[in-house]
Amino acid sequence: MPALKKTDFVGEIVWLGRVLDRKSALRSSPVTTLNATFTGVEGEDHSGLTRPSCARVTSQYPRKTEIRNTRQLCIVSQEEMAEVARKMGLDSFDPSWAGATMVISGIPDLTHIPPSSRLQTQLGTTLTVDMENRPCILPAPEIDADAPGYGKKFKAAAAGRRGVTAWVEREGALTVGDRMVLHIPDQRPWQPAA
Repeated sequence: MPALKKTDFVGEIVWLGRVLDRKSALRSSPVTTLNATFTGVEGEDHSGLTRPSCARVTSQYPRKTEIRNTRQLCIVSQEEMAEVARKMGLDSFDPSWAGATMVISGIPDLTHIPPSSRLQTQLGTTLTVDMENRPCILPAPEIDADAPGYGKKFKAAAAGRRGVTAWVEREGALTVGDRMVLHIPDQRPWQPAA
């Protein structure tokens, strides 16, 4: 019996980008196609089979411990980013400000899809969702560069809407306009005894 079940939810890739050098800027540069490999997106600063641990996993590891890279991509929802913009008082939110790799439209509540869900293109390129990508203050300078004074509003506005981190399970191209089917784990929610 399969451990993942295909859903009726199909999203469309509406934007793609790459962070070329995090040390100089978090901002991603827009592209129309990305090559996804087992090490992540070619030419992306978040790529690699491993990475140094960060604030997301401090309860498991001391900072800068070498761990498996399950944060190869940052995927955000077009609909959730529109809500972030509204809460910030902006007309729109540029995904490059947050270092997004992909903006997808059409999957409701994307930030809260179950960990281990798969997003699969019609050609089979498959991304595995790690977990919710919690908002932080790092996008603030990028936002302020284009919309002065708005950067400090991002973290609160993006709470519960920052998207997910993911890693490449099956290699292939990702192209603006590709449709991605959501597959979720076929299991009941965790219910530990009280």
